[in-house]
Amino acid sequence: MTRWGILATGHIAARFAEDLRLVPGAELTAVGSRTAESAERFAHRHGVPRAYASWAELAADDDLDVVYVATPHAAHHEAALTCLAAGRAVLLEKPFTLDLATSTELVEAARAAGVFLMEAMWMRTNPLVRRLRELVADGAIGMVTGVRADFGVAGPFPPEHRMRARTLGGGALLDLGVYPVSLAHLLLGVPDHVRAWAKLSPEGVDENTGVVLGYDSGAVATLSCGMVGRPRWSPRSPAPPAGSTCRSRSSARVRRPCTGPVPSRRRSPASWSAAATSTRPPRSSAAWPRACRRAPWSRTRPPWR
Repeated sequence: MTRWGILATGHIAARFAEDLRLVPGAELTAVGSRTAESAERFAHRHGVPRAYASWAELAADDDLDVVYVATPHAAHHEAALTCLAAGRAVLLEKPFTLDLATSTELVEAARAAGVFLMEAMWMRTNPLVRRLRELVADGAIGMVTGVRADFGVAGPFPPEHRMRARTLGGGALLDLGVYPVSLAHLLLGVPDHVRAWAKLSPEGVDENTGVVLGYDSGAVATLSCGMVGRPRWSPRSPAPPAGSTCRSRSSARVRRPCTGPVPSRRRSPASWSAAATSTRPPRSSAAWPRACRRAPWSRTRPPWR
């Protein structure tokens, strides 16, 4: 049995606590917050045996095997360092930290303590993404020469929202852009050249960002993220999703988001296969909602089914 602690009591921490019940061999045994009231309220709501009024108290609990850190971005470094110093393994919510220097410090601290440290980039464990990586590794589409990916959310956000707060690590890149960047890294590795542009908000955070990653192999990753308009895709959207593409002799496309749960009436990941599809999205944007309801690739399964 793996005994878990959760550091923080916000929305993401609550979702993690709910999902942890579904994981065989996992037990949520403690929660820690900056205040006793917040920790106790969370513990009562989720049936957690122990609640601590500080991060240090949670980290000092010798009955814990691992701590999930779910604080706002700007607190990731301090919270994770507290747990690592106490010898606890850490699953750290994305983004890892706000910059390279603090990320490097955490990695060095984990190595010095001999404990496990991992960024909670759930996308890498998504069945669709794992299958895509297998196909690329097996050479199903030849050598990858390009990746295109984007992630956007609807705005605008009010000035007091964390997405617009520079001190909290706000902005599109740290909250959303980490997913396209991670996908490119997963499929192409570390880039040799990086170029980026962003439109900044009055608070100084990026609202709309474009990134081009270049590789000496000749491959290119074109990535974008934003929080200034409608979502890139929804069931009612009149335009096709930007999705993500890797290509060489042929291509593999994720034509709809893979960020939500699979409804029970739809096919499960166990039924997915690598068979190719010749179905293509409609040319007319007006026909898109109707096509989404009928086309095979509109269902929650990989586009190569």
